[in-house]
Amino acid sequence: MDEDRLPRFRALLIVRRDELQALSETSAESRGAVELDQQSVGRLSRMDAMQHQAMAAANERQRAAELSRIAAALDRLGRGDYGYCLSCGEDIAERRLEIDPSATLCVDCARARDR
Repeated sequence: MDEDRLPRFRALLIVRRDELQALSETSAESRGAVELDQQSVGRLSRMDAMQHQAMAAANERQRAAELSRIAAALDRLGRGDYGYCLSCGEDIAERRLEIDPSATLCVDCARARDR
């Protein structure tokens, strides 16, 4: 990979990490416990709130997984291993990294894994 491009990918990773962390902070309340007081919340409203809570928790798990991938990518950047496929060792296409800067596999290895 062209060394001049690494700061661009570092910036992309940091911006995405900051966005995810901000989303996580703003959605913390929606992942909280659902009030079970039947006097203030009807049964259907409570079920709807529980569904929203479950969806918010699932979104948070996805954010946490992406944050983990971003941290690993930043670590690879620091070690000089960024941009190389973890499976075959070949360069990951820069266009792929522009779309997903935390990608760990080249297109060929990703396709092979998904089969």
